[in-house]
Amino acid sequence: MNIKLRYHVFTEYVCILLSVLQGLTADVKWDPRGYILYCPCMGRFGNQADHFLGALAFAKSLDRTLVLPPWRTYKNIPFDEWFKVGPLEEYHRVILAEDFMADLAPTHWPPEKRHGWCWMLSSDKDQACKMKEGNPFGPFWDGLNVDFVDYVIYNLGYDYTQSWIDSYPASKYPVMAFKGAPASFPVKEEHVNLQKYVHWSEKMKLEALDYINKSFPGEAYVGLHMRNGQDWENACVHAEGRSAFMASPQCLGYTGKGKVTREMCLPPAEEVLRLTREVVLTSKARVVYVATDRNPMLQELEEHLKDLQVQIFYHDPWLPQVDLAILGMADHFIGNCVSSFTAFVARERKVNKKPTYFWGYS
Repeated sequence: MNIKLRYHVFTEYVCILLSVLQGLTADVKWDPRGYILYCPCMGRFGNQADHFLGALAFAKSLDRTLVLPPWRTYKNIPFDEWFKVGPLEEYHRVILAEDFMADLAPTHWPPEKRHGWCWMLSSDKDQACKMKEGNPFGPFWDGLNVDFVDYVIYNLGYDYTQSWIDSYPASKYPVMAFKGAPASFPVKEEHVNLQKYVHWSEKMKLEALDYINKSFPGEAYVGLHMRNGQDWENACVHAEGRSAFMASPQCLGYTGKGKVTREMCLPPAEEVLRLTREVVLTSKARVVYVATDRNPMLQELEEHLKDLQVQIFYHDPWLPQVDLAILGMADHFIGNCVSSFTAFVARERKVNKKPTYFWGYS
């Protein structure tokens, strides 16, 4: 077994043992400063990850414990299945949703006191909050066995910290259970660096390393993320010329001076081949790893890089997050400026001081 892989297997066993021991001794106490819980119900993982950083910052600004919600796919995925809890505690107080519901909610947030929090311009209670209407809202809250008996309607922005504290003290409102994330999309510039507290779980890291060690052990590699599915093509029709579109501030910045181009959103094959070759030459890498939602362009890349003796790998893992972990570990990475999937990788690489490039953007 590869030494690097053996080390990570050992590390995973140690982490599991520590987790079990911690579970046997943990004393979960109620936090009188209050809690924030929300449904990550906007979009797929990339959007949810953007929202998570904003929600983490919001909880800290109100000095409330953040209840770490499950990630939402076709089912609820416990937060710690993909990411570690410990590093987040270096920034602010957090608790897993499953622990909160099992150990604290029965006593401190019983069913008859569960109010949903909805943003509306009007405080008219006749307007339906609809906390659980539709998918993913209903299945998410059902997964935590939560129903709501009443609603709190608010229209404050998430930047008005003191207004939140004054209007909704923890003594009167101990749990804020938001219909959606109390955060902006895309992630605000001042929250980007919170990515440094988001660490892959040992299980996820091991799965990524296992593929790397079996496929191209010890090789420097360039990671590519390409969005070229039909839904993305349709979205890019509305992108050109806009100062901000989806995750575009990650490369255009937050000033609004730059403009999204068609090549940035849906780069033609010529741009993919050109920039990949340029980065391969600069990095002297001999491996290219491709992640995509549809066409990995394997034949085109192999032909274009044949004289450089570059190997092309396309994993298409059962879980897209494995692609994210592999891309984050790459020596160089090229991604899509408009994609929040790319944005997760780019933030991770930024805090780890690894280079990132974007299609169609110089």
